[in-house]
Amino acid sequence: MSIELETGLPSVRQIQTLIREEREVELKLITNDLITGKMRWQDQHCICVVDHYDQQTVIWRSAIVYMKPKL
Repeated sequence: MSIELETGLPSVRQIQTLIREEREVELKLITNDLITGKMRWQDQHCICVVDHYDQQTVIWRSAIVYMKPKL
C-alpha cells in the first residue's frame, strides 16, 4: 500500500509554490541544524533541498521543526 501526497493540504501547496518559484528557504531541524537552500522536490516522507554548492540533502519531514522562506 502506498501513501499518496495529499496535494490539497495547505502545507503541501505552499511547498509546491516554493519549489516552482525556486525560492530559497531555511529549515530548522530537530538536531538544531539549520539548512538553507532551494527545495527541489517533496514526497509524502521527505523534502530535497539543494544548497549553494549544488549539494542535495534529503530531509525527513519528521525531522523538521520549522521552514520559512528567505527574504
